Amino acid sequence: MSHPIVRHVKKEVKEHFFDYLLLVTAGIFFLVALNVFRGERLLEFIFLLSFASFYIIWGIYHHIIEDSLQLKIVVEYVLIAFTLIFLLKIIIFP
Repeated sequence: MSHPIVRHVKKEVKEHFFDYLLLVTAGIFFLVALNVFRGERLLEFIFLLSFASFYIIWGIYHHIIEDSLQLKIVVEYVLIAFTLIFLLKIIIFP
């Protein structure tokens, strides 16, 4: 018997496979772009902002499709995106 969280994630991915495939594909393109343009600080930052913006839009779209969009969910996606920007800007892109 699997953990309830594992069952929930499996169900979620199964029901919204295309959504998660799109998010993972965008994440892979983001990582590849960072690798290709390594050392180009401006381009790296533009890719970082683009991915963070995509993540926020993706989250809003995903919850609209599920009919579960709430302000607190949008704020959560924005805060996670800004945390990603902050951490990558401070730690990885000095």
